[in-house]
Amino acid sequence: MYIQKGTREFTLTNLALFAAGFIIFANLYITQPLFPQFSEEFHVSPAVASLSLSASTVALSFSLILFGSLSEAWGRKRLMTFSIFVASFITIVLAFSPSFEILLLLRVIQGIVFAGIPAIAMAYLGEEMDPSSLGIAMGLYISGNTVGGLSGRIIMGTVTDLFSWQVGMLFLGILSLIVSFFFVWALPASQHFEPRPLQLASLTKSLFSHLKDPGLVCLFGIAFTLMGGFVTLYNYISYKLLDEPYNLSTTIVGWIFIVYLVGTFSSAWFGSLSDRFGRQKVLLVGIMIMLSGALLTLPVNLIIKILGIVVFTFGFFGSHSIASSWVSSRAKSNKAQASSLYLFAYYFGSSVGGTTGGFFWSSFGWNGVIAFISAFIITSLLLAVILNLSSRRTEN
Repeated sequence: MYIQKGTREFTLTNLALFAAGFIIFANLYITQPLFPQFSEEFHVSPAVASLSLSASTVALSFSLILFGSLSEAWGRKRLMTFSIFVASFITIVLAFSPSFEILLLLRVIQGIVFAGIPAIAMAYLGEEMDPSSLGIAMGLYISGNTVGGLSGRIIMGTVTDLFSWQVGMLFLGILSLIVSFFFVWALPASQHFEPRPLQLASLTKSLFSHLKDPGLVCLFGIAFTLMGGFVTLYNYISYKLLDEPYNLSTTIVGWIFIVYLVGTFSSAWFGSLSDRFGRQKVLLVGIMIMLSGALLTLPVNLIIKILGIVVFTFGFFGSHSIASSWVSSRAKSNKAQASSLYLFAYYFGSSVGGTTGGFFWSSFGWNGVIAFISAFIITSLLLAVILNLSSRRTEN
């Protein structure tokens, strides 16, 4: 019996995975609003400060493949539970980092542990949800990601202004531990998962089999370029808004991340639209919306710049919702591995784009950052067109 919309199991499943997404993404992005503080306190450049995020995302990207494969043998809920508890504990330890080097080391370890949620959660939904309810369920899960990312940034920005970034990490780590217990209680056990012996040779073979599907390869490329552009904007907007002519405080800059709430709406809404109108059309529209938002951040006027961030975020999360659910349905077997490859590209794009964007910021300012982001988004658009053509040929 698959989980259907309107049932108690549907509600509990989505609440549990919403909570898991909250924990992972609140803790993953806690350093992003702190880049200017790290630059000042540890005397590092913006690109080096961004490593406090990129080090986690690159470790996460490679670890996703391992965790996705392990979950095929050891089960979904067990690994997800391990991930959220250990990740929460490391955030508490981060508050006591004596140097930037130690902080980076802890963030690498945390990035490895983070991998226990994203790919496995997507595979869990792909296995347990009724196909007619998968789009909205995936959208709701990604909504938890956006709320987590938003909350982590706002908490860190506000508490840093009031106390220090160390206090902010202590607070968020303890909160995450509390939410972890709710996850364990609420998530139903897998009903359609069939464990297999951990055979690395066969798992590696099945992993590479996904790369023979041109549609999946396009989806992986879309994940890389969209996330690379998205993280780049949020990595360096803090430097822009703390500087002339805006001179905003860390608290206000942190609260600008409230625009993540439009991502909470758009991910669920786009998922619903895809169930009605098809993924092909909705994905193209989402990517074009994201590009429009990036260009709107170019004017000096603060209101227009914030509007651009809103539009950019709306388009990104809507597009990600469509692409991620498409992977889960297109992969006919080893869904966790396919999801792992998608998220490998997603977070590797975050690391590459997020750090490379720092050189564009230092050399060309905000115009250079937007030019870099636009190149990534246009590449996503071209890949989406190729994906649509490939899907039509498959259907015919």
